[in-house]
Amino acid sequence: MAKVAVIRGDGIGQEVVPEAEQTIQAAARAAGFPIEFTQFDWGSERYLREGRAMPEDGCETLRKFDAIFHGAVGGHPRIKGPVVQEHIILGIRFGLDLYANIRPCRLYHESLTPLKNKKAGEIDHVVFRENTEGLFVNVGGFFKQGTKDEVALQEEIHTYKGVERVIRAAFLFARRHKRRKVTMADKASGLRYAGGIWRRVFEEVRAEFKDVESEAKHIDAVAMELVQHPQAFDVMVTNNMYGDILSDITSGLVGGLGLAPSANLNMETTCFFEPVHGTAPDIAGRGIANPMAAILTGALMLDHLGCLKGGEAIRRAVEEAIGAGERTADLGGKLDTRACGEAVRKRLRV
Repeated sequence: MAKVAVIRGDGIGQEVVPEAEQTIQAAARAAGFPIEFTQFDWGSERYLREGRAMPEDGCETLRKFDAIFHGAVGGHPRIKGPVVQEHIILGIRFGLDLYANIRPCRLYHESLTPLKNKKAGEIDHVVFRENTEGLFVNVGGFFKQGTKDEVALQEEIHTYKGVERVIRAAFLFARRHKRRKVTMADKASGLRYAGGIWRRVFEEVRAEFKDVESEAKHIDAVAMELVQHPQAFDVMVTNNMYGDILSDITSGLVGGLGLAPSANLNMETTCFFEPVHGTAPDIAGRGIANPMAAILTGALMLDHLGCLKGGEAIRRAVEEAIGAGERTADLGGKLDTRACGEAVRKRLRV
């Protein structure tokens, strides 16, 4: 039996994750794949009670599971700054060394894209974002803070090991899934050192994958061309900050964050699955949040756990529900969170 740790978290995480859980269980059951969920109350309320959003030994607890399923954390009005996100999201990513953040974006219906004449399936991207280095290591500090002479420093960290393994993961994914091309996005022309190591390592790794078409482009060109010619891209790999931005662009091309799943992977440890969206405090508690990103994240988790039929059944059911107009308001529909989850579940077929 696959054992999954569940952290519903804060805000709409408390609303969308239950819909995802029910959908995952239904798909797994139909595929004959036993799965068990264990709930953890980690998040803002725990932080307010105990001073930590998750226990200091939280990562050791999570290693005992086959996967981690997470909703969203942060946004509490009584908590200043991103401390809860740092404890849980960054704490798990860094604590378990989950170096590859994978964000697939597929157009499920032509009405969801702002671009003209794009049909379902014609936009289909997978972004590999380096997940444990770059600007998000938070190396830096303030000098003369609070004065008009204040200086803020934020340093990037890029290692050969970190860059090589995420680029290699992107190529292996492309080969395994018969994807068309790998594009590496950097800024080697202006950032001599950070861009330089990414460009050199990419050239080294791509030489081992001559069967996979590949290219290196500057990040600003990739951002522009994604909007102009999205079909020219397939698998993309880049650093932590650029990947965060590029994956939001690709999400915007296919319907927004309500359809954006993600996986944080290192095949040598327990992996972490979460929708890309945040806690959305402006709509939390109203029962109108879109659960499809969480549900699609569940499909990624089932794929990872080896229940491929269950993952595919979920994606097919989501596409059929969207095609039938059974959507939440952010996608032009009228359903609430629970009804949207039910619309997907009634279409599950394995």
